[in-house]
Amino acid sequence: MGTISFHKELPKPSTSSSPASSSTSSTSRTETVNGSHEFKIRGYSLAKGMGVGKYIASDTFMVGGYEWAIYFYPDGKSAEDNASYVSLFIALASEGTDVRALFELTLLDQSGKDHHKVHSHFGRMLESGPYSLKYRGSMWGYKRFFKRTLLDTSDYLKDDCLSIRCCVGVVKSHTEGPKIYSISVPPSDLGQHFGRLLESGKGADVQFEVDGEIFAAHKLVLAARSPVFRAQLFGPLKDQNTQCIRVEDVEAPVFKDGLLQECTSGFLSYGAAPVHYSS
Repeated sequence: MGTISFHKELPKPSTSSSPASSSTSSTSRTETVNGSHEFKIRGYSLAKGMGVGKYIASDTFMVGGYEWAIYFYPDGKSAEDNASYVSLFIALASEGTDVRALFELTLLDQSGKDHHKVHSHFGRMLESGPYSLKYRGSMWGYKRFFKRTLLDTSDYLKDDCLSIRCCVGVVKSHTEGPKIYSISVPPSDLGQHFGRLLESGKGADVQFEVDGEIFAAHKLVLAARSPVFRAQLFGPLKDQNTQCIRVEDVEAPVFKDGLLQECTSGFLSYGAAPVHYSS
């Protein structure tokens, strides 16, 4: 005859006293937000002679959160150039302070030979970094972009039309910290599954006889949920016949409730009760 004592086990406090250490990191990224705009100037011959410093402007376009516009000067931007060159500029058309950007101005070859005239910041190292536009109306470009006499007979002019493409790359910087992922973990329902398994009796391999009533259970489930049952079913008494266990001095309803609680929550508390093993 053996005795099973049913009791609650309290978790043991941690004996570790070493302080927790943490390590964090962040990354600064500087990159460009790019966009382009194509500006066609039809009736170029009629625009000539409009005067030094007079321009034809494109519609505004948005890149990197700022508005931009292309300015074409058929007779040149400055008097000192004697109107010998056309001038081409890109300007900040919205409010902004110290907007840093890369630019590319291209006069498109319309003969199909792709011999475009390109002035670009892209694809090369810049000793002083990107160009900085201080305020609305700030410009970047070339006063002597192309000689007027050569432009009139070039492949850039077709059907009295010029085609200009402007690319803008606005410099943006941001700092990235460690990514934090939040995963919602539902409460465990393992105990409910064990409880339903116990009530179904499927696969049961041990029986408890209490006050003339038989209760079927599963050894592995009981051993996993209770160190008491683990010792009695697989410990020093494992060689004895434990197919049927007779429990005394416990009422059947109390035992049934306790057995269900053991499977669902892992705690059982009856006090102590004498137990007999029989075949």
